[in-house]
Amino acid sequence: MLLAYGRTLSIIARDLQIAKGTARTHIENIYRKLDVHKQQELIDLVETYE
Repeated sequence: MLLAYGRTLSIIARDLQIAKGTARTHIENIYRKLDVHKQQELIDLVETYE
């Protein structure tokens, strides 16, 4: 949800208290599973389901 709310990698890592590399890996996995390539595409996808 943090990505869908437009949060950056640094903010996500800080809020979840994880390393930036870990956050980056999770973000890449989310993008791959949802077949999106940009954060805006993810935001648009989430908005269609709300």
